[in-house]
Amino acid sequence: MKKPALGRGLSALLEDERTDVTQKGSEVHGTVGSIAEIAIKNIEANPFQPRTKFEAEELEELAQSIRELGIIQPITLRKLGYDKYQLISGERRFRASQIAGLDRIPAYVRVANDQSMLEMALVENIQRSNLDAIEVAISYQRLIDECSLTQDELSKRVGKKRSTISNYLRLLKLPAEIQNGIRENKISMGHARALINLEDPAEQLKIFNQIVEENLSVRKTEEISREKKVSSSSSAKKKSLPLSLTDKKLKSELSELLNVQVRLQRSDVDKGKIVIPFDSDEELAHILQSLKS
Repeated sequence: MKKPALGRGLSALLEDERTDVTQKGSEVHGTVGSIAEIAIKNIEANPFQPRTKFEAEELEELAQSIRELGIIQPITLRKLGYDKYQLISGERRFRASQIAGLDRIPAYVRVANDQSMLEMALVENIQRSNLDAIEVAISYQRLIDECSLTQDELSKRVGKKRSTISNYLRLLKLPAEIQNGIRENKISMGHARALINLEDPAEQLKIFNQIVEENLSVRKTEEISREKKVSSSSSAKKKSLPLSLTDKKLKSELSELLNVQVRLQRSDVDKGKIVIPFDSDEELAHILQSLKS
């Protein structure tokens, strides 16, 4: 079977008759048309589900609705083996049905391999409005890592600007406490983007706590972060020692070798750092190739 196109979400699977197990008269029991009644005990959760938080109150409300009206929209499963199934979509309905005490649940049963499951689960959830920014960031990172995509490829597949994807991915570099703050709506993504511009995790946490305690606006957070960055940069410059003739020659040789303006700083007689800037992924690839050769 041709792999569904990434970015089309579940529609790629649901619209393809070749993936429909229930219409093929397979070993699915209790089939009515293209919908089967599946024992809940035989269904396992989707291991690729990026959502990790389900509000208990919302699940209870849905469970009460299910007790009164039943399941209005069937869930979607894939068949793993005899009487063994795995969720593709509908985890809220599945969880609420368990709370409601149902033994069986109506479902579409489809064919999907692990790669298809991962792609569909991640893309489908990215397109939901109720995902928090960290869940979106983790989904993007998993698509890059597990589906071997570049940021440019991912941008085209999910219909988002590359800069948008990059901003989400940068959130994963923040300290865990700040990531939890984003997930718990203590700070917005605007606040987080301002904190990302600071390199020191301790400073990030300090300003994060200030945001929460003083209910700072995004603009005020940006101002504080900008001032802190300028202050840190000035302190670093003050600590830098003048370059010797040997250091200047080394800096010139490195710049010529890599074809970029390399910065060399001395913080002590035998300590310092070399900074190699780049303006694009292509230039970074060129620098890496030069270093390897």
